[in-house]
Amino acid sequence: MFERRPRVSGLLREIRRDLAYGSGLRLRHGRRDIGVQGQMVPVIAFLLVAVVVADFVVLGQLTEQERGRDPETVAVRRPAERPAGGADAAGGAPAAPSAAPAAPPAVAPLIRMREPNLFVVAHRPLSSAVVARAARIKGIRAIERADAAEVVLDGKRVQTLGVDPSTFRAYTPRPTARSDKLWQNVAAGEIAVSFVLGNDGGMELGRTVTGGGHALRVGAYATMGMGAVDAVVSRQTARRLGIPEDNALVVSAPGADSARLRAALLKVLPKGSQVVTVNPVLAASPRKVWPASAFMNAAQTRTVLAAAASKLGRPYVWGAEGPDAFDCSGLVQWAYAQAGVRVPRVTHQQFVSGPQVPLDQAQPGDLLFWRHDPTNPGYVSHVAIYWGDGKMLHAPRTGDVVKLVPVTTKNFAGAVRVSPHFAALAR
Repeated sequence: MFERRPRVSGLLREIRRDLAYGSGLRLRHGRRDIGVQGQMVPVIAFLLVAVVVADFVVLGQLTEQERGRDPETVAVRRPAERPAGGADAAGGAPAAPSAAPAAPPAVAPLIRMREPNLFVVAHRPLSSAVVARAARIKGIRAIERADAAEVVLDGKRVQTLGVDPSTFRAYTPRPTARSDKLWQNVAAGEIAVSFVLGNDGGMELGRTVTGGGHALRVGAYATMGMGAVDAVVSRQTARRLGIPEDNALVVSAPGADSARLRAALLKVLPKGSQVVTVNPVLAASPRKVWPASAFMNAAQTRTVLAAAASKLGRPYVWGAEGPDAFDCSGLVQWAYAQAGVRVPRVTHQQFVSGPQVPLDQAQPGDLLFWRHDPTNPGYVSHVAIYWGDGKMLHAPRTGDVVKLVPVTTKNFAGAVRVSPHFAALAR
């Protein structure tokens, strides 16, 4: 972690040395992707290490959120037990002695929480000098360095961060940050995936996923509270996976104007760097009545609804953007694009694409949102298009299809009337 200090020399001592950068990156940013270079997949070259198969102990149940309990839900790895006397499971002769595996790095306890406000990713490593300049920007309290890449697991494009579990945990939602066992197991080589990727994307707890001919076990549902991040591994694991080093930053600047801070960061970062807001909030408009010109016209609304309806029955696929398969936000983006309206790619950014309206005042073409994630109850994780007459059109989850169903209000987050102007600004 990089904290603001009075002396630049103090800052520089805390920054890790720059290491070689060996591969490209592709970041989903409103689904505008940064170009990549790679050898094995279209977006990034990487190798996944095999992880020892082990049992999982589930600490907390997903249903506990419904009963009003602490929403912490993680899965931790229990080391596989060896038979007594060293014999194998089939009762054979004792196995030959082998070197004990190296102990994973110790994980420091959680001392304080930090609010993540901006996420930065670049094409190349961000040098110590660049990070020091960024840390001097007014309003920035702390900066956490990380490694970022889009990797492919079981055919799914997964935005993955390599992090230091001891320091990065402070930037995650409280239930995730407080789980010592979760971070200990990330340090030991497990992968933690977001609840949305696990539940909607079909990447279940304990499942072994493959990529590049190698296997990696899903060790936890642990939402990081950042829409641009689907999964987290330790930086040691990231090295083995071939993920570029030091090309990402998580910036804490509570109380600062995110738009101005983003502009200031872009001035000191390498050309082509991307800066996105973490859980953006649409500033309240001083006007109480929005003019009709701020929204789509009737013809555009009909086009959106017709486009979405034309995809009824198409399968849900995590990360899919059409035209033959979709995830929930991919369907929204595609349908609006048919009407010439550009909306962001991910759900939490679509949530700030216009003013919120009461559900009983929703009109056809409005967007409906839900907070289904028990590991981060405040995070907006699902979206649908309001059809009218109490019905909605959406792509639910892996194993399901695009469908027209009655609106449900459990975990409902709000209804949004899309303003093309605000939608184009959302990052």
